[in-house]
Amino acid sequence: MTEADTAAAAETAGTADTVLCAVEGRTGVLTLNRPRALNALTHPMVLRITEALTGWERDPGVEQVLIRGAGERGLCAGGDIRAIHDDAKAGTRSSAAFWRDEYRLNAYIARYPKPYVALMDGIVMGGGVGVSAHGSVRVVTERSRVAMPETGIGFVPDVGGTHLLARAPGLLGTHLALTGSAVGAADALLCGLADHFVPAGRLPALTAELAGAPAREVLGRYAAEPGPGALAGARGWIDHCYAAATVEEIVDRLLGYGDPEAKEAAETILAKSPTALKATLEAVRRAAALGALDPVLEQEFRVSCHALTSPDLVEGIRAQVVDKDRSPRWSPATLGEVTEQDVARFFAPLTGDGPGIATG
Repeated sequence: MTEADTAAAAETAGTADTVLCAVEGRTGVLTLNRPRALNALTHPMVLRITEALTGWERDPGVEQVLIRGAGERGLCAGGDIRAIHDDAKAGTRSSAAFWRDEYRLNAYIARYPKPYVALMDGIVMGGGVGVSAHGSVRVVTERSRVAMPETGIGFVPDVGGTHLLARAPGLLGTHLALTGSAVGAADALLCGLADHFVPAGRLPALTAELAGAPAREVLGRYAAEPGPGALAGARGWIDHCYAAATVEEIVDRLLGYGDPEAKEAAETILAKSPTALKATLEAVRRAAALGALDPVLEQEFRVSCHALTSPDLVEGIRAQVVDKDRSPRWSPATLGEVTEQDVARFFAPLTGDGPGIATG
């Protein structure tokens, strides 16, 4: 039984509550409640969140929604990738059903008619970005580490991540997509992944005050300046190097730029899945052309489903999470071996997999 199956069974039996739903004053509060798993999302959690948001949308007594993570380590570290690993290895399709509902939730959050306040404290990665960064009020702290690290497990940024990264200033989003690097508060604000910085120590008081007042009135009393970030001063080499046509050319430019940070970025990229890197670059550039979130989520669903049959997804999760040897054996092993056809298959139409992402 996978971790996702265990969570589902526990919820059905009433022995666990992985999403706590409560109304505090005028605010509906969602608490992701798997702190030992860094609040990683399972399919039942996605359905629970969707159900709560739907009910609160219709409830005139709920004026806004707040989402937060239990524990001190983060809002959410992403999806339950062990379950995805098991699914891909077995050749089954439960991950496709999970992604379909997850991406529908991401779209729902983006168009939610009431203020949606996301406390992006601590680790916020992958699926955690999906349930927070599409919200209308996004709060980071000095502990925030926001990332779309999918290339490191042979996957491609999803949950609307390619949409968000494509909209970042210059080519900062392409840099973050390929390297999978995590950013702190200032850089999350710069990249458009967050709106406000609030020191972590003020979050309990902020949450308490939100029970009785709208977020737009409350945040001004808690928000502060985050201090300097790292990316603003790196725009020169980032915008130059990531403008190259291919991943190979990007790496060559980074290595030849003469900046230690650019060289470090190249080395980081070269450790990722070559296939995932090329598919990611294509996905971000296509997302920029598509513009709106809904068609990007449709594209990401195709890419994610095709990734299930890629050997690099199973291998990447094995190396990072299952065996934890941090030594993935990618196939193909080099960027030069990944063909245009290899990349194109990620974007091919799906057949026999039911309806797509209903975002309207």
